[in-house]
Amino acid sequence: MLYTRAGAFSVDEGGTMVNPANGMKVKGWQAREVMGESFIDTSAQLEDIVIPVGGKDPAHETTMVDFACNLDKRIPEIPEGANELQIAQSTWQTAINIYDSFGEPHLLQVQFSRVPGVNNSWNALVAVDGEGEVPTNTSIGLGADAPAAGGPAQFVVNFSNGGTLLSAVDAEGNVSGDNGQVLMNVAFDVQGATAGADGAPVRQQFTLNLGTVGGFTNSITQYSEQSSSKAVVQDGRTMGYLDNFTIDSRGVITGIYSNGSSRDLAQVAMASFPNQGGLEKAGDSTYRVSNNSGAANVGPSGIAGKGKIVSGVLEMSNVDMAEQFVDMIVTQRGFQANSRTIQTADQLLQELLTLKR
Repeated sequence: MLYTRAGAFSVDEGGTMVNPANGMKVKGWQAREVMGESFIDTSAQLEDIVIPVGGKDPAHETTMVDFACNLDKRIPEIPEGANELQIAQSTWQTAINIYDSFGEPHLLQVQFSRVPGVNNSWNALVAVDGEGEVPTNTSIGLGADAPAAGGPAQFVVNFSNGGTLLSAVDAEGNVSGDNGQVLMNVAFDVQGATAGADGAPVRQQFTLNLGTVGGFTNSITQYSEQSSSKAVVQDGRTMGYLDNFTIDSRGVITGIYSNGSSRDLAQVAMASFPNQGGLEKAGDSTYRVSNNSGAANVGPSGIAGKGKIVSGVLEMSNVDMAEQFVDMIVTQRGFQANSRTIQTADQLLQELLTLKR
């Protein structure tokens, strides 16, 4: 095995990371998939690092939607016999795309309106693809089982007098918030999925996270401020292709995919020696172990005296620039002095020839 300080690596036609000058393969640890997460075991044997150029990142269905909007305390109740304009002025709607197991986007809409005659309480109506041609049978509730199709699709959000979240209550009267977290379960039919043995459509369930009781930073609030729907996030995504990759100071190679996700792909191994000055040159900026260098200690960067990796830069010179400039000036002055000596001797010869004439 050879070692190098030159880190100008690239990828060959098979996706293997190599030194482009000589084709030597870079060693490290490849990431493994463990319970849906990338895991790098640096205690395993070294192997060639392979970057899956054009590789795919699978679609991931939405399992959690986090809300952190504000509902304006000043919004009035919907009056009896209200027209469309009055209804629009008395409601606030948030919308975000969620994804099913195929990576197909669906529009999740939650419409809030004041509960008539009750302070600090809002009705929330949930719909997935509410305006779609095919109904998704959106339903919401609490409990371990997914809310059944045809069930209620609304719940009530309660706030304290301080404008912070207090609880949520489903249509059956079940209360969420006793454990400090206010969560509601939402389910809808996944169109195009193979039906079960009973012929019923496949239901997808996700959690609507309204925040924590008494919280305001990452929770729904009710203040006398303009309503907003910002800071709404969800964890689903479509399928994506590997677009690019980066290397951090630990040598971890992270893949960037077209769907916006990222995952660890591999980690570059580093080696340290008791006497690195004793390494034997092997050409092409490579070195091999010698009796003077001692055995290589291979592991991740930043551990056991190993340095860190800086990507995208060239290694600085390992000489003292001030000393080199001084030596250059001394050499130049010596050359100038020698030139003066030769010039003086030539002038003396010219004078002697003149006197002879």
